[in-house]
Amino acid sequence: MVKAVVCGAAGGIGQPLSLLLKLNPIITELALYDVVNAVGVAADLSHIPTPAQVTGYLPPDNGAEKALKGADIVVIPAGVPRKPGMTRDDLFVNAGICATLAQAIANAAPKAFILVISNPVNSTVPVFAETLKKAGVFDPKRLLGVSHLDVIRASTFVASVLGKPTEAQKYSIPVVGGHSGATILPLLSQTKPAIPEILADKEKRDALVNRIQFGGDEVVKAKDGAGSATLSMAQAGAEFANYVIDAAFGGKKGKIVQSYINLAADAGGEAIKKEIGADLDYFSVNIELGPNGIEKILPIGQLDDVEKGLLEAAVKELGPSIEKGAAFQPAPPKL
Repeated sequence: MVKAVVCGAAGGIGQPLSLLLKLNPIITELALYDVVNAVGVAADLSHIPTPAQVTGYLPPDNGAEKALKGADIVVIPAGVPRKPGMTRDDLFVNAGICATLAQAIANAAPKAFILVISNPVNSTVPVFAETLKKAGVFDPKRLLGVSHLDVIRASTFVASVLGKPTEAQKYSIPVVGGHSGATILPLLSQTKPAIPEILADKEKRDALVNRIQFGGDEVVKAKDGAGSATLSMAQAGAEFANYVIDAAFGGKKGKIVQSYINLAADAGGEAIKKEIGADLDYFSVNIELGPNGIEKILPIGQLDDVEKGLLEAAVKELGPSIEKGAAFQPAPPKL
């Protein structure tokens, strides 16, 4: 019996994400929460003949906590989307929404796995952590920032550059750092299978790295004011959620992914700080998933000279974003 909750379920990411989670046979209960339309989305999805029983909730009558009660995993795409000319950091207005949802989770489902999609992830994950700390329920092993879209983009774009676009799923590229622009660090030198033809071509490599880092801008521009990456983000979010569910409730062991996490989640976090040469509390790193969420933080591994330069830039930009999220103080509720 697994209960999943989507907060922000009626939005551009939330609807397709909820659909994909409805298709996971391990999920037996799916609760959808949003400020509008969640009940309608739930009614629509409820007609699909899979095990998950779907319910929808709105803010009145403490709807958020009703949706969250007894949750095993909470996936959060809530917030305003990016528009042309905006960076992810411009979305810091979402911090207030995240703090409110974090408090509701602390009250109703303090043991749930929390998967944060709401941008800017580099700042919103610290917002969640600080809110949960104040409530006395913070478990760094169960808070995961979803940077997985960078990983699936890397596979897609590498295959495209190689002239093998139909073989994208064959390529595995670790992406570490953060989840915004220059903080995104694709480790092309660690690609499996290896891609020496790209590594040897500076122009191709630079263009590929830039596309992985700023791939979201392509979608924002193409949608021309009508939104940002919603469908690909939903797929990445659902895939990542399914990995967590499989490891925590399906008995699958040894799954290694990258996620933007609090480095206190495991003793390996201190080793990461040495690898990156900075005392950052958050970083997207290789983790092994298990019944408790983050079972192990694994090393970043060998970097080539290009990646060492990218790491330096990522660390420099990440620090202020982390501090901004950690220092956020939500406005007092209106009486």
